[in-house]
This record gives sequence, C-alpha cells and structure tokens, in this order.
Amino acid sequence: MKIGIASDHAGFDMKQQLVTHLVEKGYEVEDFGTHTIDRVDYPDYAKLVANDVVNGHIACGILVCGTGIGMSIAANKVKGIRAALVYNELTARLAKEHNHANIIAIGGRTQTVSEAKLIVDTYLNAHKESRHEGRIEKIAKIEEENL
Repeated sequence: MKIGIASDHAGFDMKQQLVTHLVEKGYEVEDFGTHTIDRVDYPDYAKLVANDVVNGHIACGILVCGTGIGMSIAANKVKGIRAALVYNELTARLAKEHNHANIIAIGGRTQTVSEAKLIVDTYLNAHKESRHEGRIEKIAKIEEENL
C-alpha cells in the first residue's frame, strides 16, 4: 500500500518520524513535503496529498500541521476527499470504519509522536464497514449538489 504524507512547518518533525515508522512497517511512502522547518502554507500540502488520493496514485493520506485542523479543512475542499481530524486511537479507527476517511489529519503540537504512531497504525489497520455505505453516499451527494 502506498501512503502519502505531508506537513507544514509545525508538523515537520512529527512527519519525519512517521515516515520512518511507516517505512519500518513495510509501507511505501510518498513524502509530499515540506522538507524543512521553514514557514509554509498548509493548504498547499493538503492539496497535493488530496489530489493524489482522488486520482488513485496513493491509497490514503496522512497530514500533519499544528493541530490538524487546517490540514483537514483544506483537504476536504477536494472533491472525493473525506479527511478526518483524529486525536486518539478511537477516532482513528472510527474515521475509517464509519466515515471511510481516506485522509487523516494529526496535530503536531497536540499529540506526541508515540500517540501519532498509534493513531496511524490504528487507522491503517481498520477496515471500512459496509453498513455505513448509505451515509457515505449521502455525503457524496451533498458534495455533488454544491459544486
């Protein structure tokens, strides 16, 4: 499975450690940046990952900014994206199972690296539950109505 990951400057250190963690777990990882701690604008990086998810170039995405809020908002502007701000193992699991999230956003300033690793592992090991498909279709319909 190929996973895309990106951060802004506030999430850079955590992103770097998550990349190492994912590679050690055997995942193929595409790092969309940022590649330094210099100030950048998170929407630019959220868009890169989101576009590759909807185009099928990567299976899912992980975004890290200070709180995860900005990244999740920006990613959700891309049609077909269901980005979830997750902050523990439960929200990570339910984001996949119930909401079929194809991107998760994590706060580099609100979670520890250890917590983030558990969150990512939980999300990646969870499975979409088909009983929620009707709700996912309603979300897609809202998206179509508001183009």
